[in-house]
Amino acid sequence: MPVLRFLSRVDPLVRLLLLAIVLATVLPVTGAQRPVAQGVSNGAVFLLFLLNGLRLPRREVRAGLAHGRFLIPLAAWCFLAMGAAGWALWGVGSVLLPANVALGLLFLGVLPSTVQSATAYTSLAGGNVANAVVAAAVLNVLGVFLAAPLFALAAGSSAADFDWASLERIALILLLPFALGQIAQDRFGHLVRDHRALATWLDRLSIAIAVYVAFSGAVEQGLWTRMGLIDWAALLGLVAVFLAFGFGGAWALGGGLGLARRDRIAFLFAGGQKSIALGAPLASVLFPPAVAGLLLLPVLTYHLLQLVLSAPLAARLNRPEAAR
Repeated sequence: MPVLRFLSRVDPLVRLLLLAIVLATVLPVTGAQRPVAQGVSNGAVFLLFLLNGLRLPRREVRAGLAHGRFLIPLAAWCFLAMGAAGWALWGVGSVLLPANVALGLLFLGVLPSTVQSATAYTSLAGGNVANAVVAAAVLNVLGVFLAAPLFALAAGSSAADFDWASLERIALILLLPFALGQIAQDRFGHLVRDHRALATWLDRLSIAIAVYVAFSGAVEQGLWTRMGLIDWAALLGLVAVFLAFGFGGAWALGGGLGLARRDRIAFLFAGGQKSIALGAPLASVLFPPAVAGLLLLPVLTYHLLQLVLSAPLAARLNRPEAAR
């Protein structure tokens, strides 16, 4: 069937995210089940970051931190420049969209890059894969520390149901398992390397569970009745502007820094993409599901559009004539 053939070509994480959204729409977790579901989600996020700690070699983190000429401008672009762009688009979106959906544009702006897809598209485009892997991984580690404080600073205390006590949950559910994974890496890291496919699916399922619980709260709050066609069009337009700024600005900045072409390609994909892998768990830890589900709408939209853009862009950059 054409539909099944099409779905087979879609990224597995995207398929799981779409399934989570559909399931949350038709069978949302509500009432007395919500605390249980939130506990399951927190446990899944804990597992996700434990696996990340076991997977990411400490030497790669040290190597990435040592590559200051590449990493420092990339981090500034990812967190500060795109955070400022998210803040500006939040101002525009607050006129056009429900409040927490518009606020999601700011949340999107302060998230780090992806790891897997930034690396994959850097490879397809003929870029420096080692730089992409290390930079995206280091940005994700930094994102655990930086995303929430930057969001709180830019949004202000009254913009969302956020308080600094939420950072305790970040420490317990995100930082603690990552640190435990790093400590136990020499003894247990081989389990992740030897069962790479299983670990990858556990990652995806953890993210999908966080999205399901968050969207259940948003559905209970009337997500599909609060967002009309005009709202969806406005969201799509604002995210498209954000995408153009993210990718165009990262490419221009890489050129302005005088990076070699292969490094510039790595800078492009690590700097232009945003991570649902951190966004969904972070939102589920920081906010109640009703808020988290709405905040994630721009993140999910950006994630889907960046995949649509990245494949043809990587193919174009890999053409011989493009390197001239």
